[in-house]
Amino acid sequence: MSLRLLAAALLLCGCASTTPSPGSTSAERPLPPPDGARPLLGTAPELTATCDRAISDSSALIAKLKALPAPRDPRAALTLYDDANQLIDDTAGMANIADNSEPEEAMRKAAQGCEQKLDAASKAILLDQGVYEVVRSLDVTGLDAATQYYVFIILRDFRRAGVDKDDATRAKIKALNDEILTTGLAFDQNIRDDVRSIEVPPAELAGLPDDFVRKHPAGANGKVKITTDYPDYQPFIVYAKSARAREELWKVYRQRGYPKNLDTLAKLVELRTELAAILGFPSWAAYETANKMVKTDGAAGAFIQKISTASGPRMQADYQELLARKKKDDPAATQVDPWDSGYYTDLVKAENYAFNERSMRPYLEYGRVKKGVMDITAKLFSVRYVARPEVKVWAPGIEPYDLVDASTGVLLGRFYLDMHPRPNKYKHAAEYGLVSGQLGRRLPEAVLMCNFPAPGAEPALMEYGQVRTFFHEFGHLLHHLFAGRVQWEGLSGTRTEQDFVEAPSQLLEEWTRNYESLRTFAANYQTNEPIPEQLVQQMKHADSFSRGADVRTQMFYATVSLDLYENKGWAKDSTALVKKAMEQETPYKYVPGTYMQLSFGHLNGYSAVYYTYMWSLVIAKDMYTPFQSTGIFDVATAARYRKTVLDPGGSKPAAELVQDFLGRPYSFDAYAAWLNRRE
Repeated sequence: MSLRLLAAALLLCGCASTTPSPGSTSAERPLPPPDGARPLLGTAPELTATCDRAISDSSALIAKLKALPAPRDPRAALTLYDDANQLIDDTAGMANIADNSEPEEAMRKAAQGCEQKLDAASKAILLDQGVYEVVRSLDVTGLDAATQYYVFIILRDFRRAGVDKDDATRAKIKALNDEILTTGLAFDQNIRDDVRSIEVPPAELAGLPDDFVRKHPAGANGKVKITTDYPDYQPFIVYAKSARAREELWKVYRQRGYPKNLDTLAKLVELRTELAAILGFPSWAAYETANKMVKTDGAAGAFIQKISTASGPRMQADYQELLARKKKDDPAATQVDPWDSGYYTDLVKAENYAFNERSMRPYLEYGRVKKGVMDITAKLFSVRYVARPEVKVWAPGIEPYDLVDASTGVLLGRFYLDMHPRPNKYKHAAEYGLVSGQLGRRLPEAVLMCNFPAPGAEPALMEYGQVRTFFHEFGHLLHHLFAGRVQWEGLSGTRTEQDFVEAPSQLLEEWTRNYESLRTFAANYQTNEPIPEQLVQQMKHADSFSRGADVRTQMFYATVSLDLYENKGWAKDSTALVKKAMEQETPYKYVPGTYMQLSFGHLNGYSAVYYTYMWSLVIAKDMYTPFQSTGIFDVATAARYRKTVLDPGGSKPAAELVQDFLGRPYSFDAYAAWLNRRE
């Protein structure tokens, strides 16, 4: 993460230049004082200097670690190792934010250069045989379970990195890692920079909400410009009555990244495949799944098939309803095209399930939704959110908040809400860790980066799906902050297995589906009338209509992700893979001239393991069952959930975290019941 001004957050907490000596203790470092007198990185050279200093300081700590005489105090050695990695991790987080949100190009380029150097420094530690031998020599049998687990993870990651290879092989691994990072950054940038648009006559805005129409006046040529950015694309593809215009926008949306990313993606897959082979794995998919809950790529494939089989009948039933509705408009229709899906789903929900998506919008004004997210989570977890408008930020409109324990007044961390679109900003929604919290050392900080409607002359009315996204990403935010009081930075925040990390955020989405929750914040922006309970029930009933199709769409993405990295030759023709997977997992035909994979950013970040979203959802549905029994606002259940699942971070395997909360291993039952339930 990188921020032009926020980039200095590392320096604030003392972690970029001041590290307690091994075995020492210190008072928990406070967040910056409210006078705004914080070190700021106002220029690209200053960001680069911070990056270089972090690498230098980290290298000095690694040198001290390697110089420790045997027998080594395990806590002293682990503190040096942990602190060295913390410097790299948090500076990389800062650079990542800047890369995705900094308004100025010079800062974004500096951030990308910083990310590359930090990635190389991190991987150099994992390839350092001297460091590996020190950690391997530590006797941790008498230490606590979390520390023993941490050492297990460290040694596993060393071996996964290739530390046991000869010098020439490790040099090759380093070169491949460098090239993979550079290629991945190019892949992401090609997506971010490729904003496309169509121009339509004003008449083709028919069906769009009035506020959308007012925000999209015709230009000098008499046409209205509609871009592929989410605030334009999502409403247009659902509400526009013009099938011709929907088709045009749908296609250009799936041409983003073309042609640049055809070769970039192929290169990325080939580099990772080559690296996996050097590390002893038959494919990158096999390598990526080995340290997840799923354990193997074969098990990941079986999981995708299990979900596909379970959701197949629901998907077909959904599709037939869509086709029947389309036939009312076009009796000769024999299929539903993919650009028809959102439009006819909305019509079927309105006509067959007495629910119109637009009927929710007047009750979902952005300011009310934001307050609702905060009020609900404050009540659940006994915390307070304190606005800090005096804290300097890196772009207009970003809001800093402190997270405070409501019962003790203890400061738990800080976060920044960067919630509205602007040029050169990340186009979707994500939570970014900025500072890794650590008990007695540093308080955690994070950034929530979204693209929701901004308050202004027009009311900032949200789609219901955007509200779910808000809760989802806020779940990641709380996970990062609550898990910022563990003893090791390497276990802090969301550092659990990747196929579990979405579960806490998916669990928080449940509060958007419940009337008891929605009525606390959803009120008509004009009349202040609370959202009607009947409307919420109709929404839930209608939402279950498209469930099978929605799940199979996710399995389409998961299949592309896994198969692309299975070393089956798809890298050279990823478009053929998309065609196969789309027609296998969804009821829609592939559309020639479209390249969904070239703007599917997860093929870089998640690479082979997009299945993790659905794997996490299975667990999230099970973790919701105690709340169904006790009530969604039961503070005792929420406190137990926080204590057993969120607070520990990555201090034990995810399956154990869930078992600690549920009192049993998680199961597939709750997910299967949800999948087949008609609300």
